Amino acid sequence: MANTAPRSVFHIRMEDFELQAERILDASLRTRPIAIISSHHQNGTIISLSSEAREEGLCRGMTVSLARRMNHSALLLPYNHSLYARLNNYLYTTVSTFTPVVEPAGLGKFYTDMTGVNHLYKSPEQAGSVIAQSIQDKSSLSCTIGISSNKLVSHISTTVMPEKIHQISHGEEEGFLSPLNSFVLPTTSKPSVKKIIRFLYLNQVFHIQQVIDHVETSKVLFGINHRKLVQESRGQDTSVVCPPKQQGHLLKQAVLSIDTNDELLLRATVKHLAEQIAYQLRQRRQIARKVTVEIYYTDGFRNARSGKFQTNDDYSVYQVCLNLFEQCNRRRNRIRSILIDTTHFIPFNLQMDIFITSNTKNQILSCALDHIRTKHGFFSIQPAIAITQQLQKYKSPL
Repeated sequence: MANTAPRSVFHIRMEDFELQAERILDASLRTRPIAIISSHHQNGTIISLSSEAREEGLCRGMTVSLARRMNHSALLLPYNHSLYARLNNYLYTTVSTFTPVVEPAGLGKFYTDMTGVNHLYKSPEQAGSVIAQSIQDKSSLSCTIGISSNKLVSHISTTVMPEKIHQISHGEEEGFLSPLNSFVLPTTSKPSVKKIIRFLYLNQVFHIQQVIDHVETSKVLFGINHRKLVQESRGQDTSVVCPPKQQGHLLKQAVLSIDTNDELLLRATVKHLAEQIAYQLRQRRQIARKVTVEIYYTDGFRNARSGKFQTNDDYSVYQVCLNLFEQCNRRRNRIRSILIDTTHFIPFNLQMDIFITSNTKNQILSCALDHIRTKHGFFSIQPAIAITQQLQKYKSPL
């Protein structure tokens, strides 16, 4: 049987994607010290910053209040999610012209499977050069490209190598990883593994490679993480590049103007999103057998819970979403964004009950609201809690 040729997996990463996007929009920012912040509230944090701002003492994760006290010349720009999302979609279209197998991996990051392109390009490096030049010409964005036989090594390459395009040949993965910091391996971010690595001063991947050579000792130290750590430290990754599935979704997201953990405002936001989902479900005469509520905190942590809808009136949908929200919101940190994602739709036809029940009343009320919203727009009628949220936003300090 002929040997299977190694895969050629590219990881394409836009350097400081948000920063580049802002400088494309406004050329006067190209030499100024700027920082992208989550919000102008004093508890907002720096998400991305230019080298000029870094030289003046600012750093990622710093609060806005501290940044303003330390530096008065740096320009603090709010996070422009709509701009970044549009630019990211354009990049996805650009990269997709080279291969149909493209997997988005976050804003400004993509995996591509370029296996078998040798008949089109002299080498994988040339293919990477063509892709990088196309991105530069069409969007004025610069990128780094890591090339290897799997996603893990390609991703690590773009984070540690200074070259714009760097290839790790098949069989050289373990040697490439050996001198790097241990925390480039994904499994080392787990608290139990991180604690052991710091306690034993396993500062380089080489040190981890030495430990895992002693299988019994490694199993005692790392437990259930041993096998995964063995694969990662040797540069092994069997995951494939998966293009996004074209599956029906109803998705609503709210990015809060001010990071907050105010329960009243958060409930109002959940209700606002849930009613939009419920309205669209009734228009489609469907219910969702899977609903996911996701919370994004100011420190970058994400939490999610999933459930399902039994009906599609406003009250029932809101109660399910609120219950999921309360289940996953177990931290004291302020919340930046709330997202509700519904999928696995099935037809739903309302059956009239002989006796009037609370469910019947909820459906009748929702249908009456639908008539108003269909004629005058969804936001023509809102619950008092949503108005309270808007008033609170205007009263909040800048």
